[in-house]
Amino acid sequence: MKKTVFSGMRPTGKLHLGHLVGALHNWVRLQDTHRCIYSVVDWHALMGEYEHSQNIKSHIMDMALDWLACGIDPERSIIFVQSEVPEHLELQMVLSCLTPLGWLERNPTYKEQLREITTRDLQTYAFLGYPVLQAADILLYKATAVPIGEDQIPHLELTREIARRFNTMYGKQVFSDCEAILTPTPRLLGLDGRKMSKSYQNTINLSDSPEDIYSKVKNMMTDPKRQRLKDPGHPDECNVFSYYKVFAPAKELEVRDWCENARKGCTECKKILADEIIEYLRPIREKRLKLEASQDYVRAILKKGAAQAREIAALTMAEVKAAVFK
Repeated sequence: MKKTVFSGMRPTGKLHLGHLVGALHNWVRLQDTHRCIYSVVDWHALMGEYEHSQNIKSHIMDMALDWLACGIDPERSIIFVQSEVPEHLELQMVLSCLTPLGWLERNPTYKEQLREITTRDLQTYAFLGYPVLQAADILLYKATAVPIGEDQIPHLELTREIARRFNTMYGKQVFSDCEAILTPTPRLLGLDGRKMSKSYQNTINLSDSPEDIYSKVKNMMTDPKRQRLKDPGHPDECNVFSYYKVFAPAKELEVRDWCENARKGCTECKKILADEIIEYLRPIREKRLKLEASQDYVRAILKKGAAQAREIAALTMAEVKAAVFK
């Protein structure tokens, strides 16, 4: 039997190149080797975006379109919206009863986001407890593997601790440990050299038009040490070159040569990069445009996925209730 993979994304805005190379490519590959369950986790989105919840519905459709366009196959994966499966919140309630506050308060991501995000009030009960919902998401489907980056390992370890505490407290092995599938993410910064984030407005979105991509790449930061066209460049210090390594690796040596030997200027270099990114995204864009015209079909996929997910979730909750209320 294939191992079960669970993963999700928060519908808080348009997906960008960072999502593509950091997660979606790997999700597509996992369909060949695992039973995959992928969720648009809108309850997680609400925890941080509760003041602007009117945008979540449209973001859900945008995310589903991007997933399908990138190769997430509803015939090989279960794709659904989290809030359509009420067992997520039901299991979260049970797990929250036995999760010590100290475990949540020392969560490094929680502390980092409280420190860095100043435009929203995250001092809420829900935001403190979001790792419990995250644990419920994974444990509800008894996922044995979760694709994550190294920075998310503490989250997965907390899920394991919660699962072990449940099993010990109620004397029944309902949940097993889940392992991390580490997904090394190519170093892909935003267009301005900072972390790629919609809040910084420094992203290239998967749904951007070719004109949008040209405009955005044109304004990318380049090698700060190269002041004139005849000056030799330093590709390893240039954000534009880092994009070539990901989206046009066959050109890496050529680009390094024309940069280090001042054979091309930064303006021309960025125009060529824009062409490469547009071509890289072309199959995704074409498929997405077709799906946009068939949104009832996309909704049907999500509805079917929710029904499939509920079948699994109901079995788990039956076990949970039998253990808790024995």
